[in-house]
Order: sequence, then structure tokens, then C-alpha cells
Amino acid sequence: MRTDVFATRHIGIKEEDLQHMLATIGVDNLEQLINETIPHDIRLKESLDLSDAMSEHKFLAHIQELSLKNKLFRSYIGLGYHECLIPSAIKRNILENPGWYTAYTPYQAEIAQGRLEALLNFQTMICDLTAMELANASLLDESTAAAEAMTMLFDVRSRQQKKDNVVKFFVSEEVLPQTLSLLETRSLPLGIELVIGNHNEFTFTSDFYGVLLQYPGKYGEVYDYADFVAQAKENDIKVAVSADILSLVLLTPPGEFGVDVVVGTTQRFGIPLGYGGPHAAFFATKEEYKRNIPGRIIGVTKDTDGNPALRMALQTREQHIKRDKATSNICTAQVLLAVMAGMYAVYHGPSGLRYIAKKVNKTAITLANKLEQLGFQQLNNAYFDTILIKADAHVIRPIAESHQVNFLYVDEKTISISVNEATSLKDLEQIVTVFAEASNKPPLQIDSLLDEPIISGAMLRLSPYLENEVFNSYHSETEFMRYVKKLERKDLALNHSMISLGSCTMKLNAASEMLPLSMPHWGKIHPFVPIDQAKGYQTMLKGLEKDLTTITGFAATSLQPNSGAQGEYAGLMTIRAYHESRNDGHRNICIIPASAHGTNPASAVMAGMKVVVTKTDERGNIDVTDLREKAILHKDNLAALMVTYPSTHGVFESSIKEVTQLIHDNGGQVYMDGANMNAQVGLTNPATIGADVCHLNLHKTFAIPHGGGGPGVGPICVAKQLAPFLPGNPVIRTGGEKAISAISAAPWGSALVCLISYGYIKMLGESGLTRSTKIAILNANYIKQRLSGKFDVLYTGEQGRAAHEMIIDCRPFKKNGIEVSDIAKRLMDYGFHAPTVSFPVAGTLMIEPTESESLAELDRFCNAILSIREEIDAASADEPNNVLKNAPHTLAMLTNDAWDFPYSRQKAAFPLPYVSENKFWPSVRRVDDAYGDRNLICTCAPIEAYVEA
Repeated sequence: MRTDVFATRHIGIKEEDLQHMLATIGVDNLEQLINETIPHDIRLKESLDLSDAMSEHKFLAHIQELSLKNKLFRSYIGLGYHECLIPSAIKRNILENPGWYTAYTPYQAEIAQGRLEALLNFQTMICDLTAMELANASLLDESTAAAEAMTMLFDVRSRQQKKDNVVKFFVSEEVLPQTLSLLETRSLPLGIELVIGNHNEFTFTSDFYGVLLQYPGKYGEVYDYADFVAQAKENDIKVAVSADILSLVLLTPPGEFGVDVVVGTTQRFGIPLGYGGPHAAFFATKEEYKRNIPGRIIGVTKDTDGNPALRMALQTREQHIKRDKATSNICTAQVLLAVMAGMYAVYHGPSGLRYIAKKVNKTAITLANKLEQLGFQQLNNAYFDTILIKADAHVIRPIAESHQVNFLYVDEKTISISVNEATSLKDLEQIVTVFAEASNKPPLQIDSLLDEPIISGAMLRLSPYLENEVFNSYHSETEFMRYVKKLERKDLALNHSMISLGSCTMKLNAASEMLPLSMPHWGKIHPFVPIDQAKGYQTMLKGLEKDLTTITGFAATSLQPNSGAQGEYAGLMTIRAYHESRNDGHRNICIIPASAHGTNPASAVMAGMKVVVTKTDERGNIDVTDLREKAILHKDNLAALMVTYPSTHGVFESSIKEVTQLIHDNGGQVYMDGANMNAQVGLTNPATIGADVCHLNLHKTFAIPHGGGGPGVGPICVAKQLAPFLPGNPVIRTGGEKAISAISAAPWGSALVCLISYGYIKMLGESGLTRSTKIAILNANYIKQRLSGKFDVLYTGEQGRAAHEMIIDCRPFKKNGIEVSDIAKRLMDYGFHAPTVSFPVAGTLMIEPTESESLAELDRFCNAILSIREEIDAASADEPNNVLKNAPHTLAMLTNDAWDFPYSRQKAAFPLPYVSENKFWPSVRRVDDAYGDRNLICTCAPIEAYVEA
């Protein structure tokens, strides 16, 4: 085995295993299998034009060298992004720990209790600091969260407002520029009219349904909004506030002056700048909006024994259920970053946060004082961390840059300076020296911080926060490390066993891909630094864009969308802009097959389109006859088709080129959902099948870890005619010549984690990428064959092959009293996370093994499924007290003196020999979903509160 070839580390199947697997499947060689799986007319004729594969050692040297092209200036730009001090205990034990970053979204609550507790901590922290009643478990970024607030308040307008078609939304001119741009994007297709202005001059009239304020303002001014909010309430106008999370330690929290929604980012709670992301946003609101709040909520429930347990609450709001009624999209979490931010509060505690916040505020006060001593006027009346200075920007800027310092140059005569947790006395002296040089005065020495209150009266926070035990117990590193490990042990992640989730591609997140995230020259770059200070990032991002463009066969790529759902939305918005540029703005029909991802219709509705669903045939394929009828029927208004390829059913449909041509013939564009790109890379591509735009889940096909439900990146790749409309940014120019407004807050979205996919492509190269795709298809067909005769595979291609995933039908087992959920829970006892449950077909499991798994692991998984099949055969609908219905089995059950089950403890906990070698114990028994929804508790509380509920 060559030790310097990354593909041998990434791909789990050894050469010596290949013949056994091919023989099991019934083919002579791998190429025969691929030919029987993928239609000949869409196969690529030439190999991908990518650079040669790098060894891991060479890649790490390359990425280190590239990082040094980024200039590490001290950035005081602000605008929602601040350098912070990442506690080493969090960096080491969470950010760099595969036990945390390789976990999946916590749909299987019994094996995700650690992550769920960490997210409950996050929600509690947000509720405490904002003084709101309810918070979700994170959103993508502050600007996205503000847009979600605008649309949620639009959705909950009063009956009279809806009757009167009240659509005006006031946005304070103090709102961050990137947020305003994103509000423009989101408001346009929904018919919301934005009115931007000075909140002090706002006229409270009945034709407004809501407002958005910034707290503190974008250049640092802290406003007392109490009277404004009171007047808004009198006029039935809902109020959202975009707030700085650290400032709320010292400032009166918005919940105390009566607002409806508070949003913001937790980036400055121990999360690297990373040139824009990923960072966890927050969204807090009132209890009355619990059915309308976007994103995921972690709630408390009980398990079968009545013990407290956690789960994702209100899951019926998931968009594949809500479909065309959706106004937001569920794939919006940044779980790993939310865990880090919540742990930052756990580690520092309330007194620690107060120390940090006061230090930041005193740093700003000291700086203002020193600059005033030099003769510069400070314009803000009250401020937390940002001062506004009257000074000649043309004089200051070159001096500042010579000292490797960045400020925000508001205009020619005004400069904004945002200090942060990492700003030292030496840094303050450096800033003051810049202004001293500009005014030809001697620099001032700073020996200590001033302690002169600038925040007082009604703006000063008096209420307590973070009183819960978890925020007051783990302040030594020893205790904190043990707490994090305790939670980690409750979670089944990819570092324990394979996670065979169909459509989710839980592949290896290689250590060499992850290591660059911890390098300072990647982590400490503000997203709005001048381009020439981010040459390393620009080289990497442009290289990744080029490679993704090549892989998809398209003309251009935008990396801005920071989730798969955002990619869907961005793709449809470019199609919308394209039609409008051709005076075809009336085109608003989006055709979506019934088998499509549930996020598809939600994205279409958000993009202002009307959804028309087409049938699938008995083989699960698109019903071309029905599609033709609907395309022709709507030809005058047809905007787009959304199609997943290979299909959500795990099949390469041979009619795909006919389908895409039908749409083009009737004036529409084709959007391809890239969720299943893992089965295409190097063998076919979206351009070849006739698509015009696709999004790619970099957190699936291109190896960015799921992180427990985020981070994600969902770039879009587009054909030539759509390239001019790729999304822009109001601060740093990016996107096409006719760029649509922003899709996410930062110019290149979650730029930091793009390093992972960049490394994945560079280390695999063309041959490794293509080999990965072939092995993914091989592994799926191997599992399919091993389960043959015991489980029915619902859909296959014309020659009986699966793509990279398959659906097994569990509905026949209802006669034995067994539901698909019972199988999912029982798999936990075997040490496995369940495959995708009941999607896209209720009562089924969708299995995707990926290319990273070894033959031994595939066999362990198959043996577990086949063993469960025997347990199903032994079950009876008349006797529900069986090993499946009682799964999962906890250590507490096994060690209890009482054992009231008609099977042995051995059968319950160690059903196959391999389990005892590496046993994973679920920490709770089966959770009660309905109880948790009826008794919604979404913050930390004493154990007695759970019992009382």
C-alpha cells in the first residue's frame, strides 16, 4: 500500500476486498457495475481537468504556505464581526474533536443526548441574555436570522393586517449593511416592502406590520428604544432587534423593553472569524410564537421510564411536512458553533462574561479618552465597544495600514473603531499612535484602562443572567474537560461506527482536511478586510470555485450560500433574476416531482414561485407523461424544474435528458439538487444531464463534517446564462455583473470550512474523486445484495442496480407489530445510528454507506440488519413486549435488579459478538415525542421543573 496516496486513506475498500464484493454483486469488474448503474448517454467522455493529487504531507505544507499570504492585521472593523479569545479547552475538546464534529443532526435523540444538552445550554444562554422566553438552537448568521425575523413577523400579522394587505417593514438605517442586503433578497419574492430610515423620525402608521432595529447601532451608538417599542405596540407593529450578544451582559436586554424578536450572532463567544464563518446566529422570541419560530428547538421530554430526556421539539414543522406552506427553510442550523458558543458561557460563567464585557467597554472608553486628548472628536453619546471618530480618512488610512491596523472608514471624515476581547493595552497604544502620527503629536502611553461608566440609567442592565447550575460549575479546565467528555460519551458519532444515512453522505472528515481550521492565519481574518490582505483566502476560494465548476461542467460558482437549503434558494433566485432580465418576470411556476427533497418546495415558495407537483411512476421515477402535460400547460409561466439526480429514490433515471429538454422547450430553467452528487463526481455531471444550476452540499459530497447538524456550505454552480446573477455583497464586491443581493452575511459565506473541501479535492485529485464515486456505488450495491431476500429494495435502476443509496421497505413488518421506528431504535443496541427513516417514503429506511467505510464495517452493519430481521420474524403483533419494541436498552435497564422481559439481558445488550468489543450505551430509553411537544420546556431548569411539567 502506498502510504503517500490520500485516496488509500479516504477510501475504505482495499483492493483485496474488491473481487469478493464484485462476486457478491454478480459482476466481473467495477466498470461493468458502473455501466449497469449510470445511463450511457450521460457518462463523461473525458476525465476531469483537475490538478494532480497531493499527499497529505504536501497538502499541509501547501496550505500552511498559502495561509501566510493572508496578512494578520489587527482589525477593528466591527459590523458584527470581532476577534475573540477561543478558550483552548473548547478548541481542543470540541472544535478539534471528531466526537463532536462528525455527529449527525440529532433526529435519533436517544444517542444524541450530549449534543442536545449542549444545545439546551445554548438556548438557555440566549434566553437569559436577551430576556426572551424562547430561543432556537441556532441559525446560519445574523443577517439570515434578521431576515427570518422579518418573514416570521410577516407570517404572524393580525387578521386585520392580512385583510388590509399590510406589507411594509421598517428597517433602521443603523442596521448592518449585509443584513439590509439580505432583507432585500428575502423581501422581494414575498412582496414585503422595505422602508429604510431614521428610527427617531419614524411615523407609526397602520400600513407597517414590523420594524427591525440594531442594538447597538452599526457604528456603535447605544439607543434607548423603550419609548419607540411602546409606541410600536400601541400601533400593533411588531419589533425585532438585532443585538450584540456580549453587550447584553451590560445593556438592558431587549426582552425587558417589550420587543417580539431578538436576533444576532454568537461569533464573539469563542468562535474564529474565519473570513466570515461559520458562526452560530441566535433567534429568540416570545412563547406565543413557538409554532412559528424558524429553525430547530431543543426541548425536554421524558423517556419510557419517565426519566428526563431531550429531543428536537416540534418536529412537525420540518419543511418536508410543511412543503408548499413553508415561509422559511429548516436546514438552517450551525450546531457545532452553537455548542462552542454555549460552552464559552459554561466555561466563563456569568461573572466571567461580565469581566470580559466590562473590559471591552473600558477598552473603548479608554481609547475614546486618549483620542480626544489628541484633539479628535468622538461622536457616540453612549457606546459599548465601538466609537465613532471625526478624522480625515485619507490621512488616517495609509498610516493605519502601515501599522497593520484596519478601521472601518464610514466616509471621508468619519472612522468607526470596534474594540474586542482580544484588544490589549499594547493594541490600544498602537491605535493611538496611528492618530498621533496623523496629527503630528507624540504618542500617548496607556498604563491601565479607565473605569468611567458610559452606560447608565435605563440602558444599564440590572437583571441577573446565567443563574442555572451548568453556568456556575465548570470554570476550572479539569471540571470543564470532564463535563464536555461526559456529554460526548452520550453521542454516537462517526468516530464510533458508520452512519449510513441515505441522502446525507456521512463520509470520512479526514484529519488533514480539518487541521487548517486551527491555523491562525486562516482563523483570524475579518470578512471585510481589503482583498489584498486575504490573498491566501482568495487563492483557496478561487481554486475551489474553479474545481467545483469543472466537476459540475458549468461556467461559474458562488460559495456564498452557507447551507444546502440556502443553495437551493440562491439557485432559484438566480433563475428568477435571469427571467426578469429577459422581461419574463411573470414566469413563476416551479415544477417539483413528488419524490423531491422536502426542502425543495420550501425554497421555491421562498423564491416567490408557485409549486406544481408531478407524479412518479411505480418504479419511483419521474412520470414523464405527467411532466410533459404540466410543462406544456404552464409553458407561458414556467420558471423552473427542481430535480434531484440521481433521484431521492437512489436511481439514475434514464429519462433525465428528455426531462430537462422538456423544461427548456417550454421556457424554463432546470435546477438540480446536488444532494446526491456523491454518485456523480467524475462519472457524469449536472451540465451533461441538461441542468442550468445546481447546489452542492460541501458537507456531504465534499467532506465538510455535519457537526451535529451544521456547519454546512451549499455553493451554487451555474451555466453561462446564469453567471451574471450570482449573489453579491454590499461591503466587499463579489458575484456576477448583475449580482442579486446577498444570500448570506459574508461575501464568501462560511469561508473557513471551505478549506476542508479544498483539501478533499486537492488530495484526491481526479482519479481519487472518480474512484470514490465508483466505490460509493459499489458499497451500496454490496449492501443491497447482502440484504436481498430478507428486505425488499423499493426502487432500482433498469438493470436492477442502486446508485449510491437504496430504500428498503419496512412496511410489511407491521403485520408483526413492528414499525420502522422500532428498527431504528434497535439498531442503537447494535452500535449503529439508524439510516434515514421514512424519507422519501414513509415506513422505509434509506441506506447510504459512502466510500469511506471498510468491508468489515459494511459486513458488521449488514449482520446487524439481518439479525434484526430475525428478531422481526420472532415478533408478534399480539405480544408487544419484545426486544424491538423495548429498544434501545440502557445500562440502567441491564443492571437493574428487576428484569421483566421475555428475553435475556445478553440478547438485549449484546445481540452479536462484535457488540461487546465496542459497546455504545444509549443514555436514555425511547423518548416520548408527544409529551415533549405538549409540555414545551426549551431552557435549562432544575430537575423538579421537568417532573412538574
